[in-house]
Amino acid sequence: MARSSTRMKRVFILVLLISLHLALAEDGLVANGDFEATPSNGFPSEAMVEGPSEVPNWKSNGTVELVESGQKQGGMILIVPQGRHAVRLGNDAEISQEIPVEKGSIYSVTFCAARTCAQLESLNVSVPPASQTIDLQTLYNVQGWNPYAVSFNADGDTFNLVFKNPGMEDDPTCGPIIDNIAIKKLFTPDKPKDNAVNNGDFEEGPWMFRNTSLGVLLPTNLDEETTSLPGWIVESNRAIRYIDSDHYAVPQGKRAIELLSGKEGIISQMVETTPDKPYSLTFSLGHADDKCKEPLAVMAFAGDQAQNIHYTPNSNSTFQTANLNFTAKADRTRIAFYSVYYNTRSDDMSSLCGPVVDDVKVWLSGSNGLRGLGLVRLGLVILGLLLVLV
Repeated sequence: MARSSTRMKRVFILVLLISLHLALAEDGLVANGDFEATPSNGFPSEAMVEGPSEVPNWKSNGTVELVESGQKQGGMILIVPQGRHAVRLGNDAEISQEIPVEKGSIYSVTFCAARTCAQLESLNVSVPPASQTIDLQTLYNVQGWNPYAVSFNADGDTFNLVFKNPGMEDDPTCGPIIDNIAIKKLFTPDKPKDNAVNNGDFEEGPWMFRNTSLGVLLPTNLDEETTSLPGWIVESNRAIRYIDSDHYAVPQGKRAIELLSGKEGIISQMVETTPDKPYSLTFSLGHADDKCKEPLAVMAFAGDQAQNIHYTPNSNSTFQTANLNFTAKADRTRIAFYSVYYNTRSDDMSSLCGPVVDDVKVWLSGSNGLRGLGLVRLGLVILGLLLVLV
């Protein structure tokens, strides 16, 4: 009887642990993250709705409006990034949702956003006390909206995800539109033995929507411990674009980075090095095949070395391998990249684009190894001559 009772307790604990694990948020859309769930009183057509129960699965505060695709305001058609519905936040308005997470993990939040009638609109995304404000003033493409990604550390078993319009416009109906909110638990890839760069192939990163061909914009993030692109930070005041092989030309694997906005879009990483040792920084430089006007070029940095490298296309490939040699001055060395030019697409002349960087490696390039390789080649030449003489 005692054994049976003990066994039942173990089964109960196991079931409880499994249920808690299953309760964690899965990668992808959060509950009603696309705002297509029908409210209890139906979708409003033009009326402003206020109160915590108007948007299913979300708490709201202030003027929060469910908008429909094709809806007009004055002479302007409101932009709904995906599907039929999205949410617009009025002055100082916010929506929030409690999400079950794994304590101590890093989560990236991907969402689509567009501005409406105010030129200086912005959107604050937070998991209190951490927050980040996204500037929506820059239009990165002619469609008027973009997916963005920010990241947060889970300090507890749940976090409260909040989207807020910090603006105060004369017209209270002005405000950012948000849609398609998804999360992804991030993992730090194992660092290869022959490469000092963490996540140099960019395969680990934020959630990407398969039906969206705009990539994901990564805005400024100077915290290397909490970043949507593990290992990397975005130093400048403009975003870079995280792209996938389903919609762009990617040098290797499924993910890469497209550099936008010239010096205003810098990506960097601090890598471990040995002082006074010679190293090589190698990477793939390419074209995303997104009708980006050439010339394309990057400025690559490794410690105190910098090099301007132009993409020189050929008929057989959309990318090339670039190299920058440097001598480490400390036990950590900064590597960085930005686009030399401000490039736009040739089909609309305004959507921002740029060179693609992928497969970044930093490896020790000691002279002994090169000398040894030279001796091997010399030996092979001598052996070949001996065989000819015989």
